[in-house]
Amino acid sequence: MEALSGTLTVEQPGTVEQPGTVEQPGARAKPLMNSPEQLIVAARRGDQEAFRLIFDRWARPVVSFVYDMVGDRALAEDLTQETFVRAYKYLDALRDESKFSTWLFSIAKNVAREHLRSAHSRSKKVDLDDETVLELLDERPTPAIALLDKELNGVVRHALGALDEDKRLVFTLKIFQQRSYEEIAEITGFSLPKVKTDLHRARTEMRRRMSPYLGVKQ
Repeated sequence: MEALSGTLTVEQPGTVEQPGTVEQPGARAKPLMNSPEQLIVAARRGDQEAFRLIFDRWARPVVSFVYDMVGDRALAEDLTQETFVRAYKYLDALRDESKFSTWLFSIAKNVAREHLRSAHSRSKKVDLDDETVLELLDERPTPAIALLDKELNGVVRHALGALDEDKRLVFTLKIFQQRSYEEIAEITGFSLPKVKTDLHRARTEMRRRMSPYLGVKQ
């Protein structure tokens, strides 16, 4: 994925010391930034390298999440870029650095939903038979997908795309992103009872749609 072009300026080699750089005699080395909280604090102070490290750390799961929502790889990459642009712009609004991941996924959810609800999105139907759409962006299979072959992956995509927006959102966060009920409630703004109800219904519907392929009797 390309860097956040137009948003973050790349420092020329030698102008910024990278995390982990050995301090030279007489020079002041940049402090190590290992935790997400440290990166966020540094990014708030205008440290663009810190935000690039944030991008590197969370881009893959955000792309995967958005892809599950919109069903198009190139679009998911574009919407992920928009997600990080907004996160960079509104970083000062984050009150608790330890909840950055939840906050970031909330932004990604809003970006994906805005696209899905746009007039252009409603008029454009994604062809789920397109092999490029059926491929998972993340080359490292998630626990939910690791045991599925390519054919079954296509079945999953068809079934996932048939869920209504709320159920697909909750199912994706719980099954693919392995978020807790509390985190899902924070990300979506749904109540815990709604999260649990939508997840139950989504699982039931996914099972029903996939059972003919799996040979499972309902």
